[in-house]
Amino acid sequence: MADPRAKYYARLRRLRGSARRWSVIAGALIFATAVLVPYDGVGLTDVFWAAAAGGTSALAFWRWSDARTLAAQPVPPELDPAERASATQRRIESVVGRLPIGRTAINEMHRVAHLSRVRGSAVAVSATRLDKATKAFAGLAPRLTGSAREVIAEARLAEHALRDLAERIASVERAMKTPGATQLEAAHADLVERFTAGVVAYESLVSAAASYVAEDGRLGEPVAIGRLIEAGDLLRGIAEGMSDLRTGAPKMP
Repeated sequence: MADPRAKYYARLRRLRGSARRWSVIAGALIFATAVLVPYDGVGLTDVFWAAAAGGTSALAFWRWSDARTLAAQPVPPELDPAERASATQRRIESVVGRLPIGRTAINEMHRVAHLSRVRGSAVAVSATRLDKATKAFAGLAPRLTGSAREVIAEARLAEHALRDLAERIASVERAMKTPGATQLEAAHADLVERFTAGVVAYESLVSAAASYVAEDGRLGEPVAIGRLIEAGDLLRGIAEGMSDLRTGAPKMP
């Protein structure tokens, strides 16, 4: 998200710059019309000069009017430094993420940042299990075909929700260390239980996806073993024939 304040001033500068350019052009055409019409009388060419002068004058008026209207509007508030940093990060990630290696690097950076935010919390072990399960599912997802591909979107939504829940729990734990926060213990325990159950369900999904991929591979013959054996026999026969030709050929004096 771009800074609204910066966008406002950039648009205002564009409008004022456009108004100045059209004002200069209109002034030049009006001066040319005022000089040429008395000099050579009114002809067809002078009509075009006058029309151009009038059109550019109208454009200049509209641009100045738009600039004054925009300048009369309240200036958007400046972004908070945290919001500005977040917006800058999103712009950089959108550019870097256009490359496959860039998207992989961004995903790895987010993964490490997430694990660091929940490190030392009650869900740290379960978060590590979730991380391993998501890596396994990422390798299985391209091999899910047909109706099985419908679970990919659900798995991604579940992953994001569980990661957000883990960071929420870690934040609650940090708040529990402050005086007078004992009332958070019951809510914290409930969140931990929900997260643990969610991780178990996600691991079950990954196990089911692995079973699908394994059974799908057993339906056909992904490696044409018979054709490989025939090709090997053919190559061995050619090699033996070449050897026989070499050993049985008469030697040159």
